[in-house]
Amino acid sequence: MKKTLAYTLSLLFLAPVLLGAQSGAGALASDPRVATVLEVIELWMDAQVDYEDIPGVSMGIVYDQDLIWSKGFGYSHVETNIPAAPNTIYSICSISKLFTSIGLMQLRDEGLLRLDDPIADHLPWFTIQDSHPETGAIDLQGVLTHSAGLPRESDHPYWTGPEYPFPTSEQIIDRISDQEELYPADTYYQYSNLGLTLAGEVVAAISGQPYAEYVQEHILDPLGLDSTSPEIPENHRGERLATPYSTPGRDGKRTAIDFYQVRGIAPAAGYASTVEDLGRFASWQFGLLEEGGAKVLHATTLREMQRVHFVGEDFQAYRGIGFSVSRRDGTTYVGHGGSCPGYRTNLSMSNEDKIAVVFMTNGGEVSPGAYTSRIFDLVTPAINEALENPGGAKQPSQELEKYKGRYDRPLGGETHVLIKDGKLATVSFPTMNPQLTIYEHVGEHTFRRIRDDGELAEATTFEIGSDGEVTRMVRNTNYSIRVR
Repeated sequence: MKKTLAYTLSLLFLAPVLLGAQSGAGALASDPRVATVLEVIELWMDAQVDYEDIPGVSMGIVYDQDLIWSKGFGYSHVETNIPAAPNTIYSICSISKLFTSIGLMQLRDEGLLRLDDPIADHLPWFTIQDSHPETGAIDLQGVLTHSAGLPRESDHPYWTGPEYPFPTSEQIIDRISDQEELYPADTYYQYSNLGLTLAGEVVAAISGQPYAEYVQEHILDPLGLDSTSPEIPENHRGERLATPYSTPGRDGKRTAIDFYQVRGIAPAAGYASTVEDLGRFASWQFGLLEEGGAKVLHATTLREMQRVHFVGEDFQAYRGIGFSVSRRDGTTYVGHGGSCPGYRTNLSMSNEDKIAVVFMTNGGEVSPGAYTSRIFDLVTPAINEALENPGGAKQPSQELEKYKGRYDRPLGGETHVLIKDGKLATVSFPTMNPQLTIYEHVGEHTFRRIRDDGELAEATTFEIGSDGEVTRMVRNTNYSIRVR
């Protein structure tokens, strides 16, 4: 079997990325500025899983080559109380598109295809009805940027439960001539699972290998992604594989979804992976962009893929080659999200800061993107400060330790007291926007909130029981009872 150039080059760098192997990972995570933020994130997610009735969540934060923090919350299988963990396997749904796009670009770099090639040049059976012949043939670049005008899905009701009857490749091919191009090429953004499915078929056709065999040999194995596969691993059911759960019904209950395979749609949405593996995947990208050269993919090709190649007509959708691209508060983020029956996932990376966040859940209608965005807001300043001023963290006062804990609020919800930069701080849940409030110690057990302008605001007082332990937190004459 012919080896591709990209794969041959990857053999020079076959050693997998070892997250957490460097001493810097532990040092960064234990810096008080970073540790406080990680504590907030843990408290937040622990609360959200309960308040939002989320079955399970696995999360990780990467800095450069290190997975500096990872943790599971809730359960991968509720009925048997199997806890979610960083090595829990989830369907990653549309994050699959990144691997398919990389495979296609490997073949492009070998000179075996061009991005402006019509799909039909490589897939003779691609006979979709051409409603807009004036714009020319549908090409590979249009497919990879979701601008080809293709329908969102193959002509099968595979998102329909409870069976979720995903088609085989043969069934997709058999029905393609019944489908119709929706829009003129390069005119509108139209997200298309059909398009990336076709990209996977092109990978197989050009390489001469079955799609799954190609990506395993040329991408997953060289990167050391041992827990990532182009299909959901049925052999891990009831163990490492998270059971998918439905969106809550009107009664607020979720139900377990039967096992399914995405089958012919695998290049677009069929992969499974873990927080640890997607962390390795992110680290590979950070390393490749910094070092240059070729490790599975040419660095210049990865840069090309992560640049914006198509902007939607409403300026809301920005697409690289395979990658989603967004910009928020002056920072560019690349990656992809995923949504399949009972699973929601997100991989988001800031190349500027070399920070990545991975979020995976086995609960329907959870918003991973909202969580990852807020985690970036919390962790990025703390990491950058720790890196720029390694010895500048203020050590917490032992006097403040006795106030730490959870306090249940009188009108519902909870407030957690912790220490940040040597001062008392609070954060309250439930919320989708956790924010720390900082206090100045002004009396024996009394603290006043520090406003954004530095002025002191209302007072908070802690009451002490006969045993010397804190019992209540009093603010504006109302009190919250300490529960732990």
